[in-house]
Amino acid sequence: MSQENAPQEKTAGLPDAPQDDPSPSPFDYDVIVVGSGFGGSVTALRLTEKGYRVGVLEAGRRFTRESLPKNSWDLKKFLWAPALGMYGIQRIHLLGNVMVLAGAGVGGGSLNYANTLYVPPTPFFQDPQWKDITDWEEELKPYYDQARRMLGVRLNPTMTPSDVHLKATAERMGVGDSFHLAPVGVFFGDGEDADGSVTARPGEEAADPYFGGVGPARKACHECGECMTGCRHGAKNTLNENYLYLAEKAGATVHPMTTVRSVTEDGHGGFAVDTIGTDRKRVGRGRVLRSRHVVVAAGTYGTQTLLHRMKAGGQLPRLSDQLGMLTRTNSEALVGAQTDDRRYHRVTGQPKADFTKGVAITSSIHPDASTHIEPVRYGKGSNAMGALTVLQVPYAAKGTGTARLLGWLGNTVRHPLLTLRSLSNRRWSERTIIGLVMQSLDNSLTTHLKRKGLGKGLLTARQGHGAPNPKQIEAAVEAASLLSEEINGFAGSNVGELTGMPLTAHFLGGCPIGDSPETGVIDPYHRLYGYPGISVVDGAAVSANLGVNPSLTITAQAERAMSFWPNKGEDDPRPAQGEGYRRLSAVPPRTPVVPEKAFAALRLPFLGMPAVPPKATATPKATATPKATATPKAAATAELKATAELKATEEPKVTEEPKVTMPRPAGPPEPEEQVDTVRQAKPVDTAGAAGAAGAAGPVGTAE
Repeated sequence: MSQENAPQEKTAGLPDAPQDDPSPSPFDYDVIVVGSGFGGSVTALRLTEKGYRVGVLEAGRRFTRESLPKNSWDLKKFLWAPALGMYGIQRIHLLGNVMVLAGAGVGGGSLNYANTLYVPPTPFFQDPQWKDITDWEEELKPYYDQARRMLGVRLNPTMTPSDVHLKATAERMGVGDSFHLAPVGVFFGDGEDADGSVTARPGEEAADPYFGGVGPARKACHECGECMTGCRHGAKNTLNENYLYLAEKAGATVHPMTTVRSVTEDGHGGFAVDTIGTDRKRVGRGRVLRSRHVVVAAGTYGTQTLLHRMKAGGQLPRLSDQLGMLTRTNSEALVGAQTDDRRYHRVTGQPKADFTKGVAITSSIHPDASTHIEPVRYGKGSNAMGALTVLQVPYAAKGTGTARLLGWLGNTVRHPLLTLRSLSNRRWSERTIIGLVMQSLDNSLTTHLKRKGLGKGLLTARQGHGAPNPKQIEAAVEAASLLSEEINGFAGSNVGELTGMPLTAHFLGGCPIGDSPETGVIDPYHRLYGYPGISVVDGAAVSANLGVNPSLTITAQAERAMSFWPNKGEDDPRPAQGEGYRRLSAVPPRTPVVPEKAFAALRLPFLGMPAVPPKATATPKATATPKATATPKAAATAELKATAELKATEEPKVTEEPKVTMPRPAGPPEPEEQVDTVRQAKPVDTAGAAGAAGAAGPVGTAE
């Protein structure tokens, strides 16, 4: 074993215990957190509660409810392009063979994610990469529950026009029983939020419904569809309304518009974090901050880029060679269907097509055991993302770029008028049902820094372990075609499908959890192999494709990682790297912020956690056997069960009947029949899960 990978000597406690030396500390903070998204915000709150001085460095700006973009055409506030003076909430990264959507700003991806929060199905927890370390499904269960309560997860109460059409599409695909409404992190004020004690009419302000009075006042959702351009109304449960709000209230310091250039050991048992103002990257001088520990939570793209540069530049040479391996796209595709008022009126009797009603994502279907489709929406006037759409690219069984291009050209020749309509952004958000397609298949990319040419030093990717990253998904093409028939319109694809650069809103992995530096980048406690003083707690630590949106999983993994940190000055219960995995009891914080009787109070497994010996050495990834197949209904049921089994102390409040906002005079079943079907399909939670909802997750830019 090399010296770099040798087990490190176990120390009694973290090296920030109180010192007898009265001289000033050489450290600016006990912990510096890079990034303020889901992982970073959880870290900031939980470590502040444990007595650490926490500084959060965020490259983006701070937004208030009022200063968020009015719509996607408010480019300076919506798009992230610092070179052009744009510091908005929507990042778009090009990696050569994949296009990545991500978030920016204080609050990270929560600013523009689709607030859809599912527990992933069992295959995620049993992925060969990490399954032999512990029973992840069982161990993470209480942390999913804590994350759900903190993020205010509940069932979407409204059956929107998009849901009616998606359900009809599912029935035509033979999987109508897989349709279900989505679990979302939004305050509706209808008596079904949290413990039901706080109610409000749409748009009306109400006192903190989640945190026993220590959280911010909220406004009830009026279902405008603007979730992914930033909720200006105070209904969406962004991190600025929960974790990060409470962390700052407890003493954490957030530094907006601060870009991290490097993280290095400082020679005194800590780390030096070199920063520069985001808006002064070309000119101004930077500032070096010092801390005992660093938590990297810059989003998958940001975290990978930083660590790749530190390894390549020699600043962190002991980083595992697995860095960049098992990078995931959630095996995603973005498709859609468009119509116009005249055509829509013919089949529904409605005077206008308007699919903006509702929160960003409201339901899901499962065409097969590994595929999950959701309807996605932007609010009225948010038509800029329509620039990424093209007329449908027919499914090419051979999967070659030439086959896709020829198929698309043939489609445009046969339908010249539809081609012209597909280029129009006029009322795009009102006329379009976006379909977000996710899969739990085992495919991956391997990232690295580009060494020469245009984009030198930026992150790029090549084919990784498992099947090739899909450039098209057959079930997605079929669903878009059927959905377009339901609305008497035409099917569409995103431009990346045509160019062979698929688009993903869920860029994950690259710092997988492993039982050694030879199998992973971080250990099961989220510490970097070779640098246990640095942790990775964001989407980069997600070790497999989920097939659902990852935000709840990132939050749950962060809750678990932070629960094992000692209170400042106490002994560290985590084993030293090289000692093997031990299942630990959570360490209760000295000063929890949320009152004990509040809905979102910290209720983790502090006592009575049995010791679990490490499992057998993991099977090499290359010899992993294919996942067993299942019926779509079984897959949906498994995800529903996973969500429903999370136990909370409050009784669930299940919406009796979704609101139906659109009649359908002919064709598939009447709305009443559809609602009844939905009600029968919803799981009955007899285990006491608060707000158990459904099975699988969302779009937009969710991390």
